Amino acid sequence: MNSSIPVRVILPRSWATKKKSTFPVLYMLHGGNDDYTSWTRETDVEALAENSDVLIVMPDGGKFGYYSDWHVGASRWETFHTTELVQLMEKEFRASPSSRAIVGLSMGGLGALNYTAHHRGMFRYVAAMSSYVDLNDPAVRLVLALGSQRDGTDLKQVWGDPNENADIWQAHNPSAMPRAFRGTTVHISCGNGTPGPLDQGHPLDVIVVGALAEAALPNSVKKFAASLRSAGVRTTTHLYGPGTHSWPYWQRELHAIWPTVMRSLK
Repeated sequence: MNSSIPVRVILPRSWATKKKSTFPVLYMLHGGNDDYTSWTRETDVEALAENSDVLIVMPDGGKFGYYSDWHVGASRWETFHTTELVQLMEKEFRASPSSRAIVGLSMGGLGALNYTAHHRGMFRYVAAMSSYVDLNDPAVRLVLALGSQRDGTDLKQVWGDPNENADIWQAHNPSAMPRAFRGTTVHISCGNGTPGPLDQGHPLDVIVVGALAEAALPNSVKKFAASLRSAGVRTTTHLYGPGTHSWPYWQRELHAIWPTVMRSLK
């Protein structure tokens, strides 16, 4: 990355006493327009982790880094996360080289899925919350276009031109490579875009944006889950309603999957 990238780490409860032990690792990827502090800022992951002997690693991924080695420019987020960071965790924090899981939300969920597909065998379990899983879906393309226009990111720099560099786009499209998830348990979840009780107290504009962003997801998530199962991939889904693109729903989902994530790392 040619710069210093922050990473927040929660140490296992026995990290200081078991000085020669290695520990399973859970990587947690944040969403767009956010940073490495988001999981501890918006959820009670620290409390959840108190009774675990798992190393929890929350790296920064850039506000709009898309968890990719960019087609144009020096950003190499995937190489940093899946090579440099993994090696650093193993060397300095006694991370296990064989017991890893990864969880991401929104942009981070797309990253978690792509990292799993690109590096087969690296993760035992992957969960993507409220994430785009099919870059070919017209609704997803529209939301991506609007989002990149709003945040000033040129997706042609990230993955190239959608037509001229279709191979790069498909290489970052989870739905285009269901067989690559064999050997990993996949969990996908999203809401239906309808505001509910968990949205109370949020400004109206935040609710509207969250509703529109989430409403684009269920159809592609259902199709992706079906293709994964057809390919022989262990797959679970949670499609819920009401549910918008917002933290209260992701906090609830984190609690729902936590026991399964911990079991996968044993």
